[in-house]
Amino acid sequence: MHQNSTLKKLAETLDLSISTVSRALKNHPDISTATRIKVQELAAALEYEPNNFAVQLRNNASRVLGILVPSVDNFFYDSFIAAVEQEARLHQYSVLILQSGESSEAEIANLRIIKNNRVAGLFVSLTRETTDIQAFLKLQQMNTPVIFVDRVPDTDTCNKVCLADALAAKIAAEALVAANKQHVLALFGHPNLSISRKRLASFQQTFAAISPQTRLEIGYPFNREESKKITLNALKAPMRPDAIFCMSDLVLVGAMQAVYEMELIVPGDIGVITISNGFIPTIYNPPITYVETSGYKLGKLAFQRMVSCLSGYTFLQEVILDSVLVKGGSL
Repeated sequence: MHQNSTLKKLAETLDLSISTVSRALKNHPDISTATRIKVQELAAALEYEPNNFAVQLRNNASRVLGILVPSVDNFFYDSFIAAVEQEARLHQYSVLILQSGESSEAEIANLRIIKNNRVAGLFVSLTRETTDIQAFLKLQQMNTPVIFVDRVPDTDTCNKVCLADALAAKIAAEALVAANKQHVLALFGHPNLSISRKRLASFQQTFAAISPQTRLEIGYPFNREESKKITLNALKAPMRPDAIFCMSDLVLVGAMQAVYEMELIVPGDIGVITISNGFIPTIYNPPITYVETSGYKLGKLAFQRMVSCLSGYTFLQEVILDSVLVKGGSL
């Protein structure tokens, strides 16, 4: 589109008023067929497109949805964004994608961008630093739906679409017990995140209920390097674990780097299980057994909830996406 292809230029070229050109482009019945065809043919030739932001201001009806996540360099969020983008296109919305980089300060700065762009609704996954969600709740109070996804606040005063975090950890724990593992290195995410706390509590409760003799060694790596470091220390200890549980794909990559550095064989020397979006476990040989937590499916579910909110069904709701065990050869 040429930036100077404006309504004014169309009007001057055709010797028509701006209001006539505008109505012709909208197929207004007051404009003759001949004039409508003439205007629309010239608009097409000049690659004219309406100023969507100006239209939004006039109509107070944005066709842009915001997505704010900790990082786009992450297969889980990448697949989540892909699903939302697909659905948005089908519903004639576009998306504005921003990342916080795990900084609550950047998160608030991005929220200002979201407001300035008058988005119709916002999907947000919180940073590990976020403790106050009042800025998001204010946006919600201004009739802009906010759907918290994956990393969600503990409060019930918002719309949440989450993975079945407690169930995912329970399934993983049960799989480890079934494989008769007696010493498990369990690697969770940052302890500030509700997702970490929910998974840890369920994991520990499951072992306490069905295999209390199993030794659990808990770690909290917040990136791949920390995961590798914690795993290496555990594998070099006199009493080496016989299995590793990883809370996410990022944690899994670091743990597997340590396993390979120690030249251990999976599952002969050590068993491995993870909670995963589904792709990373398949790149290893043998494939890693995982509990599926699909970013793509979560994106589809979150968009359904957004559509409901935009349609006027604004009651607060927590929607949970179930998890399933996908067996590989690592236990």
